[in-house]
Amino acid sequence: MELPDLPVRAVLDDVVGTLAARGCAVLVAPPGTGKTTLVPLALPGRVVVAEPRRIAARAAAARMASLLGEQVGETVGYSVRGDRKVSRRTRIEVVTSGLLVRRLQNDPELARVDTVLLDECHERHLDADLLLALLLDARAGLRPDLKILATSATVAAQRLSELLGDAPVLQVSARTYPTVTSYVPSARGERIEATVVRATNRALSEVDGDVLVFLPGAAEIRRVASMLNVETAVLHGRLGSSAQDDALRPGDRQRVVLATAIAESSLTVPGVRAVVDAGLARVPRVDHRRGLAGLVTVRVSAAVADQRAGRAGREAPGRVYRCWPEHEHATLPRYPEPEIRTADLTRLALELACWGTPDGSGLAWWDAPPAGALDAGRTVLHALGALDDGGATERGRRMAGLGLHPRLARALLDGADLVGARTAAEVVALLDDDASATSSDLVTALRADGRWRREARRLEKLVRQQGTPSTDPVETVRASAKQGSPPGGPLATIIPRDTDNSWPQHDPALVVALAHPERIAKRRNQGSSIYLMAGGTAVEAPGFGDAEWLAIAIADREPGRTHGKVRLAARADEQLARTAAPTLLHTARDIRWDNDVVANEQEKLGAIVLKERPLTDQNAIQQALRQGLETEGIALLNWTDEARRLRARLDFLHHTAGWPEITDDQMRQSVDLSNARRKADLNKIDATRILRQLLPWPEAARLDELAPDHVETPGGRSRKVDYTPDGPVLRIKIQDAFGWKDTPRINNQPIQLHLLSPAGRPAAVTSDLASFWQNGYGQVRAEFRGKYPKHKWPEVPYDR
Repeated sequence: MELPDLPVRAVLDDVVGTLAARGCAVLVAPPGTGKTTLVPLALPGRVVVAEPRRIAARAAAARMASLLGEQVGETVGYSVRGDRKVSRRTRIEVVTSGLLVRRLQNDPELARVDTVLLDECHERHLDADLLLALLLDARAGLRPDLKILATSATVAAQRLSELLGDAPVLQVSARTYPTVTSYVPSARGERIEATVVRATNRALSEVDGDVLVFLPGAAEIRRVASMLNVETAVLHGRLGSSAQDDALRPGDRQRVVLATAIAESSLTVPGVRAVVDAGLARVPRVDHRRGLAGLVTVRVSAAVADQRAGRAGREAPGRVYRCWPEHEHATLPRYPEPEIRTADLTRLALELACWGTPDGSGLAWWDAPPAGALDAGRTVLHALGALDDGGATERGRRMAGLGLHPRLARALLDGADLVGARTAAEVVALLDDDASATSSDLVTALRADGRWRREARRLEKLVRQQGTPSTDPVETVRASAKQGSPPGGPLATIIPRDTDNSWPQHDPALVVALAHPERIAKRRNQGSSIYLMAGGTAVEAPGFGDAEWLAIAIADREPGRTHGKVRLAARADEQLARTAAPTLLHTARDIRWDNDVVANEQEKLGAIVLKERPLTDQNAIQQALRQGLETEGIALLNWTDEARRLRARLDFLHHTAGWPEITDDQMRQSVDLSNARRKADLNKIDATRILRQLLPWPEAARLDELAPDHVETPGGRSRKVDYTPDGPVLRIKIQDAFGWKDTPRINNQPIQLHLLSPAGRPAAVTSDLASFWQNGYGQVRAEFRGKYPKHKWPEVPYDR
């Protein structure tokens, strides 16, 4: 067998020799150097190659088989979920990382396997990181003779070497052709798809070969394809195997290959002379607070951008078109964020429990799983019955064996018994391949054909082979309800269905609710499209008409939006909600202030209120009233003029005589709420009485002396004093001040006198009456004598 003259050939003997001598090695080789296809063929014994993606596994196996002049399934085969081509002759098997994790769980010694090649470790997929940790553990304890070769296309070799026990690092340099890079940023207000189309048309006019276009997801691929007037091929992970194979075959004429991140490495797309890079990728993220998990679009890292660009120079000189400004390139993150830091870790938590180390301690991690995300995953697994205090339960191991996310595995196992294996399998298959959904209405999507049907048949067969569950789902539901708050709903009416495909009303919704009970949702208001999920998150679900309840399969929240948005759901009802989520049923007391007293006892499904009745006990009502006083303040009380004046007098004495301050908080605590039941009753409580209760004794006996409410003028009239933050103020007519030579004082503080005309209009303001009589009164007297002749205007006003 003559191997192609690719750069990796130069180190094949070194790789084989190093593995034989050390047992582990790291191979750093850029894309296109032959590491994925030539290295396995050179390794002795039985070899398992772990690839991060199904399409890469099948393509690698096909390429190696063609080099041997054989069919796939002879010397070289592959195994991916739902598809396997191997025989007794197979020596090299290419598998997905997730599938090898399952195989390792069932056979920790990996009997009859001599070497495991972990390809594209730098991509940091969750399954790949877990696989590396488990392999190292198995090698340390059970298979010290197992050889591990880790390959990477970037310079992440040092960390890999450390994990593999300071394994030797072998380097391969790529023989690439020169490329010219151009930046094609978006115009103002231009969508990324339009920018990509503009860059692609430019590439088509400047190169003779095919153009490989990187886009974040299938939706963007569809939109770009509809805007291009040229032959296109599509390449993404949700395609069927035949469609993927077609994209990897060279065409007869120039074409555009629209691909997601799966074309970054492991795969060679022949005939490519130009790369158009949107600069975006779709990665998993989980929002634990809102209970929403899914894919989000992020900027690519510099390492990923370089890998994508390298595709243009594999076979000939090429061109690269980057759809962002050149100055932004330096701001890209250096490497992509590892999935283990951002993804939902429920499935990882189950695998760790099955391995016997639920918290992952004792394993050698590239990056250890975040404790908070791992705890959140274990919480979900406990709720699904997959974990107990001793680790993985029998039910949990059955769920792990299905190769699905634990939520979907639960829905398949319990749903098969409740609504029939076929219906459960079809719903789960569609949820697992949500890109196949042709409608946001799950039932409508189920009626359409899709590639998920093949997976549904496999799941139906698999769940039938597993046989009767160890615990009857209906009894599990009942038991869960009894352990929690009072159960609701006629659980006995949910009985096993036959296996026809007629879908009795709400059966698909029940399967969804079994997978995501916290996403059961109820419409907030009649006619509204806003629903509240049991987990407490509000989502918008247009297009579901008058549906009162929904079982939501997929929902996400775009940045800047108040509500999440439903992507896939089925109509449900309250009985279904009670049946699918009995552990979320509970009774709660809703005691709060919302512009008035709210005091109710509620039956709730998570955050959703099912029923409520008013609470009549005074303690609950008083609690709400106290909240009202804290929220809106003591202004809710009855503040008469007397109360306001008394509060001002006491503040004056606090600042001038050292009396204790009477605070709002003291007043709130002193309010007698024994006869109050609502806001209007607070307004009947006299603030004066509360203030007098708080007067300090024995000082209070001198209140009228130190801060009198009234002052008697020389003419014998009593006038109210206003106490302000600036001191006491007295508003009187000028004639009332006749007889005072100097400014009167209260507690040694001069009164600010607002002197008024006989008609009550302002004439003068002074805190120095003697000065006013001396300097200002003469002018006032001259002006007012003619205007108010009936009033006395003595020349010496302080001499009565």
